[in-house]
This record gives sequence, C-alpha cells and structure tokens, in this order.
Amino acid sequence: MKLNSIHHIAIIVSNYEISKNFYVNILGFEIIRENYRKERNSYKLDLKIGDSEIELFSMNECPKRLSRPEACGLRHLAFRVNNIEDVIAELNSKGIKAEPIRIDEYTNKKFTFFKDPDGLPLELHE
Repeated sequence: MKLNSIHHIAIIVSNYEISKNFYVNILGFEIIRENYRKERNSYKLDLKIGDSEIELFSMNECPKRLSRPEACGLRHLAFRVNNIEDVIAELNSKGIKAEPIRIDEYTNKKFTFFKDPDGLPLELHE
C-alpha cells in the first residue's frame, strides 16, 4: 500500500462564524467551497492549505474537548513555517497568543503552540 499525502483534516467547531473568521481571516486559508447542509442545519467549509485541505463542520450541541491534547484521538495540527518569530508576531497582532518558543529535542527545530477558538491545539514548526 502506498499513501501519497494527507488529503484533508476535518474539524468540528462550536461556533461556525467565529471559526470561519479564525481560519480564513486570521490564518489565511483559502475557501474552496462552503455548503449549508439543510438536513443537518449545519455548514461544511472546505479550506485550502498548501496541497491539503481542512474541512470545518458546524454541529449543533457538540460535546466539548475532554482534555488538553492528551485525550485519545487527534492531539494537535502542526503547520510548517519558514520563520516562527514572524508568524507569532502576526498572530499577536491579531490578538492570538502563542506559547513560548521551544526547541524540539530530536530535530533541534523551533516550535510553539496556539489554540483555535474551540481550544484545539495548533502547532507552528519551523
């Protein structure tokens, strides 16, 4: 079996408009398509990042994330960046706070975390 790459990652959000603003206007993802799903009274937003996609799903009354990233399942999403300090400065200018920069003990690369509107940990990795 040969898997070529990740096609998309799906994220369920608690507030569609807030999350859409965060991923599109703050992080700068491109909208591929936006669909209202009448039978579910919810939206599905497909976003482009590089050669991959992120799907945002709005759900009515979805349960909260049980714990920080140590719960079973998705731990975090990591985004590769060229200059972590520049990206953090841009996030800060938009009211998004990142944790202090750390050095990965195995790769010696810089990384840090910040959160989306629902508290999903997002990583910047240089």
